[in-house]
Amino acid sequence: MNGIFKWIGAGLGFYLTGFRIFGAILGFLFGAFIDNFQRAAKYVNQQGGQGGQGGYSSAQDIFEFYQRQSQRYDFPTMLLALSAAVMKADDKIKKSELEFVKAFLRQQFGPQFNQRHLQTLKSFIDQKQALPLEEICTDIRRRTQTEVRVQLLHYLFGIAKADGNVSQVEMDVLKRIANLMGVPRMDFTSVQNMFHRDTESDYKILGISKDASDQEVKKAYRKMAVRYHPDKVSQMGEEYQKGAKEKFQRIQDAYENIKKERNMS
Repeated sequence: MNGIFKWIGAGLGFYLTGFRIFGAILGFLFGAFIDNFQRAAKYVNQQGGQGGQGGYSSAQDIFEFYQRQSQRYDFPTMLLALSAAVMKADDKIKKSELEFVKAFLRQQFGPQFNQRHLQTLKSFIDQKQALPLEEICTDIRRRTQTEVRVQLLHYLFGIAKADGNVSQVEMDVLKRIANLMGVPRMDFTSVQNMFHRDTESDYKILGISKDASDQEVKKAYRKMAVRYHPDKVSQMGEEYQKGAKEKFQRIQDAYENIKKERNMS
């Protein structure tokens, strides 16, 4: 059964999407994520019997573990590592953040998500060395489209906001991750203002300033609506798509707020 999900994914992508070859490629890659996550989980389980409570014999083990897995299109490992980076930002691992991550992963990966994955997350959280963010984000930047990276940033902001507030130190980590992933500044500002609002947040969500003309507001809305339509990440899991729909709704809400403020038709 080892490695079977990439072939199942390729078949489903070919027959169940309208893209045929492209769908098969996406299905193959996503199936490979699951296959490699299983191998990662198996590795963690084996190490748990050898390396004590944390599941690893030393802090260096987890660094090498990520390096090995990240070379195999192991997207879940990347998600866990970036999740840990945001959770550790203020040196306080909050229950609300952990519950947010668990709910996302449970919805994203379904039956493939289990206690071993939480053990991997804990290993990233517990290690004293800084996580290799540059390597992780470079991997993601190379393997994903901008829309997927922006949606990943949306998820990470959700972790930071889980306790009701995005602190400055969390914002700094999020900015660094966004820069390393190559998320355009306009997109970062748009997502940021969905979680960290000020008097001009609706305009910033659309990527414009408050002195933009009515025509510029309409043009910006159309551009953002097309760019971040949920269909752009339809190949990802259910929870990822849910986040995309929430982001799309925030864009629509921002436009409606501006229209009401300006009495636009």
